[in-house]
Formats: sequence, C-alpha cells, structure tokens
Amino acid sequence: MSQAADPVKVVKQEVGKAAADRVRSHSIVGLGTGSTTAYAVQFIGDRLKRGELEDVVGIPTSFQAEVLAKQYGIPLATLDAVERIDVAIDGADEVDPQKNLIKGGGAAHTREKVVDAAAESFVVVVDSGKLVSRLGESFLLPVEVIPMALAPVTRAIANLGGTAELRMGVKKAGPVITDQGNLVLDVKFDQIADPGELERALNNIPGVLENGLFVGVADIVLVGEIVDGQPRVREF
Repeated sequence: MSQAADPVKVVKQEVGKAAADRVRSHSIVGLGTGSTTAYAVQFIGDRLKRGELEDVVGIPTSFQAEVLAKQYGIPLATLDAVERIDVAIDGADEVDPQKNLIKGGGAAHTREKVVDAAAESFVVVVDSGKLVSRLGESFLLPVEVIPMALAPVTRAIANLGGTAELRMGVKKAGPVITDQGNLVLDVKFDQIADPGELERALNNIPGVLENGLFVGVADIVLVGEIVDGQPRVREF
C-alpha cells in the first residue's frame, strides 16, 4: 500500500523507527504492546540482524510483544532475571500536555505499567491523533478487575463518578480476558480533573488489579505526524 493510501501506517512506522534508533547495544529494553510499538520491535530486530546492535535483551509486556520479539530475533528475559531496564518503548491511547497517559486499548496495561515504570527511560510512541488537552476526552479508561470482584468494583467505580462497561471480545464470544486471566472494565468519566488522584482511588478499590492511567511515568514522547504530505517525528 502506498504512503498516500495509508499515511497513518507510514507515520507509525517512522515513529517506531525513531524509538528503535534510541536503543543502544548491551541494553535491556522493555517491549510494549500495540501497532506502533510493533514497528519499534521490528526495527530493533532489523538493527540486530544488520549488526548495528549487539547484546540487546527484551522484556515483553504481553503475549503479543513476546511473539513479535521472537519473530524478529530479539532475545527475551523476565523481570526476575534482570536487575534493570534501560529503556522501555510503548504506545499510548491518549497523551495530555503533562505527558500523562491513558493506556490499555490492548488490555496489557498492567504488565506495561510494571515494565514502563521500572525503566530508567520510558519512551512513548504515538501518532498526533493521540494528543489530547485532557485525559478521557476520546478514550475510555481501562480498569483490570479480578473476575469475582466485577460487581462490587463496578459499584465502587460508579461512586467515583464513572460508568463502567465490561469489554467484550471481537471474533470471540464473551468478555476479553487479560494475560493475567482477568476482566477489563472500560470506564467513562465526564472529566478527569486530577489523573494522579483518580489513579490512586481506582487502585484502592478491592479487586482492581491496575488501571490505564500512567501519571508521571513517561520521560520522552515521540509524536509521528504528516507535515506538508511527508511523515515527520518530533519529540513532544
């Protein structure tokens, strides 16, 4: 497909490549989940194959990331086996002006938060359509819940002003199941005035494993966009 026919794909490729170019030899890299991060994983693999990089180990945040890393020849390890993560590369569903994020469109936000928060540098890769003035403008907030707590968690979220809907599978009967075997509630808030406070309040509900607010975690945001018909990557 030509660039003109699919500019979004080209932008995702360019921002993924820009993130992959930041990876150095002898480093441990958190590998995020999603379509843009998938290009970063591909380009890291390409650099290893060409000999531009050596001794790079990936920490996957999901089964998808694990499969892609193996496909592109990136050696993998677990958090138990490493003492540090040098850089994590991951996407986002929304980014606000303070570099706070909503993540979890792929239902991998719990593992992503563990890896991204542990990294010395967390690089976010997005296209310009993910930039918002306030979190929650265009994307529902994912909350991972253990199955037996679904009803009380839904009520507790309502008390916080949120409307929760169980995420259902596509091409699958029944709800989405996370890599941890849990359920995902997609929550609509009329406004998220204080993302940090809401993140803490949601995570204090018994039965909630993690939510998709990433507050104060992102270090660098790389934004892909089309300028004068050409793809461009800028640091946000």
